[in-house]
Amino acid sequence: MKFLTGLIIGFLIVPIVVFFYFKLGMAPVSTSADVMPFEGWASRTALHARQDREYPRTVAIPVTSDNLIAGAKIYKEHCAFCHGFEGQDQNRVAKGMFPKPPHLFRGKGVTDDPAGETYWKVKNGIRLSGMPGFKGALNDQQIWEVSILLANAHSLPPEAETDVRADTTRP
Repeated sequence: MKFLTGLIIGFLIVPIVVFFYFKLGMAPVSTSADVMPFEGWASRTALHARQDREYPRTVAIPVTSDNLIAGAKIYKEHCAFCHGFEGQDQNRVAKGMFPKPPHLFRGKGVTDDPAGETYWKVKNGIRLSGMPGFKGALNDQQIWEVSILLANAHSLPPEAETDVRADTTRP
């Protein structure tokens, strides 16, 4: 009987404590605050489960110089503001985001992800991360172009590299 009473009280107390944790403003909500308990795990687990179920396994366009160059132009116009250029730090806005957007041309970034996974992220966005969904802003061809660009980031033709590299001539 004591065990059952303890179990019932536990099921009542935990939700009440969690409610007051949020209601009293104790939860970290600023971009400079630490991650909430289980926040990282919950968001990563949900994202990966959804992506693994939905992302296309085959790439809808060929990996050609023209498609990579087109992808580089799309990256420069729509992605570089947050993710930065190759050889350049991210701007102040990106540094103030939470979670911080990954620098896609430094280390592995998403360059080791299948192009279909990147396609899913670009098309749908990622909730509560600052990553917008480009479904209404870019067509499928454009989303594939930037996705194959990132999947092939370490073997780009020179024309595409020019668009994703930092302009070191500017002050």
